Amino acid sequence: MVAVVVLVIIVVVALLAGVHWYVWRRMVRDTTAPGGTARRVGTVVLWVLPLLSLGALMSGRAGAPFEVQQVLAWPGFLWLAVLLYLVLALVVGEAVRPVLRRALAYSGRAAAPGPGDVSASASGEGPTATGTAVSPAPGDAASAGARTDVLAFGDEAVVAPASRAAAPAVTAGPGDGGVATKALVSPDTGDAASAGTRTDVRGSGDVSVATEAVVSSAPGDARAGGAPAAAGASPAEEAVASGDGAVATKAVVSPDTGDAAPPPGDAPRGALSRRLFVARIVGGAAATAALGTVGYGAYGVLRGPRVKRVTVPLAKLPRAAHGYRIAVVSDIHLGPVLGRAHTQRIVDSINATQPDLVAVVGDLVDGSVADLGPAAEPLAGLRSRDGAFFVTGNHEYFSGADAWVDHVRELGLRPLRNERVEIAGGFDLAGVDDVAGESEGQGPDFVKALGDRDRSRAAVLLAHQPVVIHDAVGQGVDLQLSGHTHGGQLWPGNLLAGLANPTVAGLERYGDTQLYVSRGAGAWGPPVRVGAESDITVVELAARRA
Repeated sequence: MVAVVVLVIIVVVALLAGVHWYVWRRMVRDTTAPGGTARRVGTVVLWVLPLLSLGALMSGRAGAPFEVQQVLAWPGFLWLAVLLYLVLALVVGEAVRPVLRRALAYSGRAAAPGPGDVSASASGEGPTATGTAVSPAPGDAASAGARTDVLAFGDEAVVAPASRAAAPAVTAGPGDGGVATKALVSPDTGDAASAGTRTDVRGSGDVSVATEAVVSSAPGDARAGGAPAAAGASPAEEAVASGDGAVATKAVVSPDTGDAAPPPGDAPRGALSRRLFVARIVGGAAATAALGTVGYGAYGVLRGPRVKRVTVPLAKLPRAAHGYRIAVVSDIHLGPVLGRAHTQRIVDSINATQPDLVAVVGDLVDGSVADLGPAAEPLAGLRSRDGAFFVTGNHEYFSGADAWVDHVRELGLRPLRNERVEIAGGFDLAGVDDVAGESEGQGPDFVKALGDRDRSRAAVLLAHQPVVIHDAVGQGVDLQLSGHTHGGQLWPGNLLAGLANPTVAGLERYGDTQLYVSRGAGAWGPPVRVGAESDITVVELAARRA
């Protein structure tokens, strides 16, 4: 058993490490310059946040002071929610990246100017320039020229060469995201072809790339290392880089074709700057989507639960109990994030419905009575005709179930621990301990709670987890009221909750027994709900004979 637990821990840690590496790669490495301040800060943040999350998860059970738990809980738990939606957004972005790159490449080719054009334009924050200059050598068999095309899209510019270079300088001034090109040729009069150097500078954000091409076609010329050998050649290059880094590469131009061949391993022209541009667009969109989703989900929890109303017809319910209203609240989860103010909002919402009975269906707290007793005190203000009842949830057994049972009794709630009471008007109300109590020799006892009752009367069962519905069916229960699932809390958590529970949320029928599952009034871990709004449900019983 110990080996299984250790294996699970190793798998979970490895998974979290892999997820954080993926986020670092896409959000930090792909969008920042090596060695830059932004990359260093991003790396530190992605080390600190998971450590805070680990501290938030473990501090309570490790017995850390409650004040420490509160400090760790907010950033640690919120990061878990942000991480979930950031990863989902980045995964979607993987399909978007190649589409954006192709679109930018196409727009760049479509915007390329014709030969002989000299122009300058601005797109984004910096200037771009395109130009062609031709300087024929008197008596040459063929003239030589150079054209540099600067293609701009967004905050990116790419310089695309067009032909052999033998031209004066064409430059565009530096600036944010600016591009500069310069070509200088000193022809050797009388040679079959001239020699020269062409330099293309491409810049986008923090990275600029300068590419130099050397043309030399003098007869008998031999080149090594890309250096021109033609006599009298006067190569010149200039790279204007904006941002944290610049890269220069030199390519040799074939005398036969005039094409520049980059050194082995070099990326195609424009690929680096285009990749950076796309990485920032996708990363920014993913961060915006994740933060917006988590922010809205946190607002929903901190605002307080909405009140829902559900009518449930019961065949055995007498007319006298028709319209009986039970306010069902579960999964309040008082803890280092949700405290006394959260409890007061819930109590106020319940009292406003003027219920006949209040049912608190487990998972009231995530902590000890010593730490959270004051946060639970507003429960003493619950008002209903037939009182308020309480059953344990699995989290009570992580927090000292017996102590909490005693405390809620002091606050005026009646715990139902595998017992039943008769409600005036004609139905039985039973409650069982949560299945998590079995580890402490407690747990649900359906025979004790329901075994000797009069089955001609309608029975309503309070049980925290929906999984006990089949036991309820066997005991002839008419309606079971449960919580536990949170409705999944964070989409797509509802899919996982559906694998472990017969019903994730709402009302369903199992034989002659109906099961209603509340999404809960609080949140565990991240104080965030997405696709599973918190609720308090007023269940109105209806007599079919009414």
